[in-house]
Formats: sequence, structure tokens, C-alpha cells
Amino acid sequence: EPGTLALQIFGLGYFLFGPGMAFSQAFNGAGDTRTPTLLNFIAFWIVELPLGYLLGMGFKWGLSGVCVAVLAANLVLAVLAYRFFQRGKWITVKL
Repeated sequence: EPGTLALQIFGLGYFLFGPGMAFSQAFNGAGDTRTPTLLNFIAFWIVELPLGYLLGMGFKWGLSGVCVAVLAANLVLAVLAYRFFQRGKWITVKL
């Protein structure tokens, strides 16, 4: 059933959602609000929305395609947030 598959896909995505949010919100805690804004823009506006439309409507995957796009956006957010966090520029932000 479509709903069961959607929940399974979202369930996989939560393993990526946690680290992505933790790293991106660490920037906010350090006073750097630009980096998480950029990361969220890339993950959700550049990746999730077009990919959701492409998979859901273009490839006719429907709800499953949209859920896969959410999973992909969470992966992108987690990887980018981790990489930006590793670079350490957030340490030098002046409040």
C-alpha cells in the first residue's frame, strides 16, 4: 500500500534527519544563522522540491517519489551540514 511504503521511506529518512538537524542547528547555537539558512535552502528548495516533482510526477512514482525526494534532501542536508561543521568557520563567528 502507498501509505505503508511512504512510512517506511520516511522511517529510513529519520536516520539522516537527526544528524542533519543536529549539525545545522549547531550553527544557530554558535550565532551563525547564515549557514543553516543556506543549507536548508539547498536541501529543501534546490533538491527536495524539484526532485519530488520529477520523481512524483515525471517518473510517475507518485507519493513514493515525493518521499524519496524528502529522504534525498535529508541526506544532502546531513552531508553538507557535517562538511560545513568540519570546516570550523562557525567557531570564528562574532556575536
